[in-house]
Amino acid sequence: MSSQTDFTLEEREVSFPPAHTAEHLLNQTMKRMFGCERSFNAHVERKKSKMSFHVDHKPSRQEEKEIERRMNELIAEDLPVTFEFVSRDELPDDISTERLPDDAEDTIRLCRIGDYDVCPCIGKHVRSTGQIGRFEMLGTNWDEMERTFRVRFKIV
Repeated sequence: MSSQTDFTLEEREVSFPPAHTAEHLLNQTMKRMFGCERSFNAHVERKKSKMSFHVDHKPSRQEEKEIERRMNELIAEDLPVTFEFVSRDELPDDISTERLPDDAEDTIRLCRIGDYDVCPCIGKHVRSTGQIGRFEMLGTNWDEMERTFRVRFKIV
């Protein structure tokens, strides 16, 4: 699930669509590589962004490089970004509603990135991943006590 509850609608309206779309790709990449949930904390901006995940081990330097490689591969695939509106009752089983605000309307906007990712989101996005640019990992942090992994990145 996207970290849409970390932002108000007005903040999402001024978000940087390439970085916001990359946020979706990174969430799904982390899920697939580490079997974790979507980020529990995200701060996505034009200059630099950071996302935090609960993972079962400290990712190796090789795994970090693989995250960056996969992200840029997905961007290069130029996957279409599309939207559909569904009622809460029609949400696919794999879509969680736990991060939706309590006052969210009955009609939910789903953002799809090719066949790679789908989640509820109200933010602005690019039309296809080829418009994102290059994903550049700036660094990572590991918190052993909390078992959290933070990824800092920018879109160039």
